[in-house]
Amino acid sequence: MDLNSNKYYVMALDYIKSHDLNSLAKGRNDIDGDNLYVNIIETNLKTREEAKFEAHDQYIDIQVPISCGESYGVKARGLCTKPVGEMNVEQDYILYDDAVEEVVSRNAGEYIVFEPDTAHAPCIGEGPIRKAVFKVKVV
Repeated sequence: MDLNSNKYYVMALDYIKSHDLNSLAKGRNDIDGDNLYVNIIETNLKTREEAKFEAHDQYIDIQVPISCGESYGVKARGLCTKPVGEMNVEQDYILYDDAVEEVVSRNAGEYIVFEPDTAHAPCIGEGPIRKAVFKVKVV
């Protein structure tokens, strides 16, 4: 998938560069309706063992830790073998109970992109976090 040909992906990157994400209200903030929005989440980080893989069909995730660094389990979606239920079409996610083996990290303010072919287990670390999750419509 050529992400740069997706106008909503380009809009999201421009938004990240031009806005103070920490000033956004908690919850959903629309940028272009259901095509592009950002969820501001405040939660506690968890251990690698507690983290669950998720994947999406209709949206690309761009995740930006705001208050502190964050780690993510990553795995090719096609290699996930332990689905937890079926795809929730309405909310566009499926969970997997596969073990987290590969982990990548981002510092506060850095972003990471998860396309539909990549399962990701977010929120690995210690303590509380405030983060932005951009939902970019696949076109």
